[in-house]
Amino acid sequence: MTDTVASARSPRFHRLIWLMPAAYALHIVEEHRGGFAAWVTHVVGGEMNDLAFALNNAAFMAILLALVVWTAVSKSRLATFLLIVWSSGNLFWDALFHVVLTQALDRYSPGLVTAALLYVPISLVVAQLALGERLLTPRAFLAATALGAGLMGLVIWCGLFHFAV
Repeated sequence: MTDTVASARSPRFHRLIWLMPAAYALHIVEEHRGGFAAWVTHVVGGEMNDLAFALNNAAFMAILLALVVWTAVSKSRLATFLLIVWSSGNLFWDALFHVVLTQALDRYSPGLVTAALLYVPISLVVAQLALGERLLTPRAFLAATALGAGLMGLVIWCGLFHFAV
């Protein structure tokens, strides 16, 4: 099996991955308007300011866009794998973060609405297409998703708690 996936086999996946940066942009707006940086500092006990919020999200969006473009243009399995790693961490696992913290803290987590209404369904459709169109094997998909969970954990530990132990 080659590293490149024939575009005839994966037209839906390569079109729908563009929903991820669109959803992420809306999520950034919701988090910003909801005061995510202040929420992290005053509710969660981490530390974040508006500048760090803006810089982190700009960098994460640039990475997401680069991976989407690379995947859409190259159709390579490596690009697809890395896109799933990054997007599972920053969409799927981030949605879980918002849902769990909203429940645990009994308080709205800025970003919850877009995470629940956009991230979860988009992540599930992207997963179904990546597997259904055989762009990744189930084992590779699970590995990418697990790496994405680790990436999200690292982002929380580094970005919100600055490596505090």
